[in-house]
Amino acid sequence: MRVSEAMTRDVRVARPDQTIQDAAKMMSDVDAGVLPVGENDQLVGMITDRDIAIRGIAQGKGPDTPVREVMTADVKYCFEDEDTDQVARNMADQQVRRLPVVNRDKRLVGILSLGDLAVMQGGRPAGEALAGISEPGGEHSQTGGSRS
Repeated sequence: MRVSEAMTRDVRVARPDQTIQDAAKMMSDVDAGVLPVGENDQLVGMITDRDIAIRGIAQGKGPDTPVREVMTADVKYCFEDEDTDQVARNMADQQVRRLPVVNRDKRLVGILSLGDLAVMQGGRPAGEALAGISEPGGEHSQTGGSRS
């Protein structure tokens, strides 16, 4: 199955100059825990509700903090024409639960989550990805390293 068959197409995009409060409100409006961050028609980051909590509030930053101060700038993504089994393996290796989906011109066209994979393909690919994602540590850990 191709990513384009499983992804969510209706994606809201935050700007790096918006506040984390604006981003949280957008997340609430669409019932999502993550937003791609775009600037000048380019994907420049991702912000999650966890980023807001851990890199923002826990660090004493207020609701007017710009998204760019708490977002993850190292954006991992997949292409809409890729095979979902391969993307699920990549999600496990990269320890991410969601990936922005771009076309071959690198324009954002959707987002792919473990939930999308589970709904469209059953438990196997999503379960295998979750097993890899759940390993302690990894580059996307909020603490930056493995647990003791």
